[in-house]
Amino acid sequence: MAVVDSPPSIPPAPTSRARTVALLGISLGYFMVLLDLTVLSVAEPDLARSLGGSVAGLQWVVSGYTVVFGALLLTAGAVADRFGAHRAFRVGIVGFGLGSLLSACAPDLWTLVALRGLLGVAAAACVPASMAMVTVLYPVPAERAKAVALWAALSGAALAVGPIAGGLLVDGFGWRAIFLINAPLAALTLALTAGAGVRCPRGVRAIDWTSQFAACAALGLATDALIAVGSGTATHAAWSGAGAVLAGLWFARSERRSAHPVLARAILRSRGTVSALLAGAAVNFAMTGLLFVLPLLFRQNLHMSPLRTGVAFLPMTLPFAVNPLLTGRIVARSGPRVPMLAGLGLLTAGSVVFTVAVHTGSAYPVLAIGLVCTGFGVSFALPALVTTVIGTAPEGTAGAAGGLLNAVRQIGATIGVASMGAFVSVDTTAAEADLAYALLLPGVLCAAMAVVVGRR
Repeated sequence: MAVVDSPPSIPPAPTSRARTVALLGISLGYFMVLLDLTVLSVAEPDLARSLGGSVAGLQWVVSGYTVVFGALLLTAGAVADRFGAHRAFRVGIVGFGLGSLLSACAPDLWTLVALRGLLGVAAAACVPASMAMVTVLYPVPAERAKAVALWAALSGAALAVGPIAGGLLVDGFGWRAIFLINAPLAALTLALTAGAGVRCPRGVRAIDWTSQFAACAALGLATDALIAVGSGTATHAAWSGAGAVLAGLWFARSERRSAHPVLARAILRSRGTVSALLAGAAVNFAMTGLLFVLPLLFRQNLHMSPLRTGVAFLPMTLPFAVNPLLTGRIVARSGPRVPMLAGLGLLTAGSVVFTVAVHTGSAYPVLAIGLVCTGFGVSFALPALVTTVIGTAPEGTAGAAGGLLNAVRQIGATIGVASMGAFVSVDTTAAEADLAYALLLPGVLCAAMAVVVGRR
């Protein structure tokens, strides 16, 4: 008698409770990625004293993470779609936990920069995969908008607790302790996302490794050129800038010839995607640039301790954890355009307040107004941007779309740190005029992006 193969069984849809548990785990993974950036911000002067180095070295401690993270997000999204987002996510979480333990043992500044680059690789594996997993868990658009809001709120809590946690850890145990907290967070994330409900299908789209390498080279060299300009080393900046241009041309040539380009054309053709990507870059330029410059202002000019610096950031970071829930309701009811415009407007207002406060020598309460505007600006804009990009992505490309959004955001973050950091010093009190110029930059960019989004 012939044996007839039975069709593969289809796993049952996850229950509401299972989806919630999985969403908590996915959010915790992104929480950890963001925490690694914000928890480091208050440790900048202590890290420089411990390991030595200049502003350029500190910029690379931050940018070594964001450069690799941003450049690899494009391919990481494609890898998530090709091999299953849940697999890419779990590999990234394991790598992030191990890389953090190694970072805590770094003997010098440039070893730490290299290890931060490895953390960027792990983070790149996590973030677009997490967005694709949310898409699979919540296929209904209205439910997905609310899930994205919860994801943004839980992960945004990292921006709220990061500076305070960093201040406590640096004050009590030194800067190395800020990396040790990631290991238990990674273990908990793996436990929460172990269920079958988060399994994502494999895809068939190939990955163009040549184009990806060219993208990494272009972004890395461009960042090095910007940091060199800020350090006053013109020859170094010229060589790196020329290399960035050549790598960019190589990337463009490879993309034209590729059957599976890194920048998926179907995603870029989706309505509103390009303006959302540009807005995402502006938001991260402002957020990450301010998180780099403001701690130096608080520590050096206002003479705050690490813990007081962390507490001083609360008006900016608390909205990251609470406001996305409101944003999710607005997006579910009326679409993402209004929250995007509101966010960009508030970021512009915050930048203007910072500039005026520094010019007039105002005390912290005036700076706190700018922090509130910035916090609500980011927390209005980001959930709306995520919903726009992954909600309009063609079927089977959610990971690639999420990777593209986060790649553009990290490019904005990298340029923000490099350009705003050019106006400050790590070992002296920053001049008020230089700080004012640095703090005005994100406002100009966000105002321009508000005009672009408003015209769409």
